[in-house]
Amino acid sequence: MPKSVVAEADRRRRRPTKQGVVLTEQMIVGTALRMLREHGAAGLSARRLGLALGADPSTVYRYYRNMDELTLALGDELMRLALAEFQPTGDWREDLYLLGMRIHRVHLEHPQAAVLTASRVSGRANELAADEVILAALRAGGFPDRVAVRIYHVFIDQVLAFAALDAASLVLPARALESDQRVWEATYEHLSARTHPNLAATATLLADRMNDSAYPAALTMVLDSAAAELRVLKTLKAASGSRDRRR
Repeated sequence: MPKSVVAEADRRRRRPTKQGVVLTEQMIVGTALRMLREHGAAGLSARRLGLALGADPSTVYRYYRNMDELTLALGDELMRLALAEFQPTGDWREDLYLLGMRIHRVHLEHPQAAVLTASRVSGRANELAADEVILAALRAGGFPDRVAVRIYHVFIDQVLAFAALDAASLVLPARALESDQRVWEATYEHLSARTHPNLAATATLLADRMNDSAYPAALTMVLDSAAAELRVLKTLKAASGSRDRRR
């Protein structure tokens, strides 16, 4: 006999768990984020996730083929949280600044998940929605498609790279993080001007800045560069149009 075809949605658990609830993808992802926050990446497994959900661990695989697929879903959830209540203003630069800061902030609120997911590409709904918002802002702002794609590439890679970098420091053991932060004052501020003239000259300024994320400044620099390029493109377009009218 031919094998029966079972829709993917029908494979998912319909009976209540031991805790009396019916599982959903959102519930699994939310529980996984909590487990990462409380126990770190080493504490997340199908067995532990099943226990936390009050279900057999195999139930997780009705929703996700493996734990890597769940990891991609976690990254998509971070994008969903970043997009929640985001309302475009119609100003491409303002929109990209606000969205970039939201994506960065959400990742730092879930640093363990950020470390796992920032380098991944899921192609899931919320990731696609974020990409649509970014490209829509750039194209509506007047950037030609080739330029818009280049700026999108820099923008999204920059925010995720900083999210991964800053999140990695947050998941360090507290003693290691405190030790790293003290280096700027304990070491840099006591360097000799003879051996390290530039570091010695800027040591106090470095100590004031280096324990804070550089992302806001880096994002502003990228947007400043994009705005300057747009001004040049508009000037060239206007000049070309003027020449065409004189012919």
